[in-house]
Amino acid sequence: MFFLQKLWIKSRIIFNLGAIVSILIFGNIASLAIYEIIKDKTVFMTNIHAIFLNPFFLITGGYLGIYIIYRLIIIYIKER
Repeated sequence: MFFLQKLWIKSRIIFNLGAIVSILIFGNIASLAIYEIIKDKTVFMTNIHAIFLNPFFLITGGYLGIYIIYRLIIIYIKER
């Protein structure tokens, strides 16, 4: 991501928009899962792990992890 944004400036916008969409999806899935657990008054630890079966949760969480590393590299390079 770091090298691509150096070669193609518009990729920065795509990466940032991807992060915004990912955080919205990731947060909504997590909050809906927690709401369902509270509403059903079920055992918290056993039901919350079902969230890891959701492919959208995993994909968006993975993208956010890579995006955070990408942003940290940019911050590190600018501070040197």
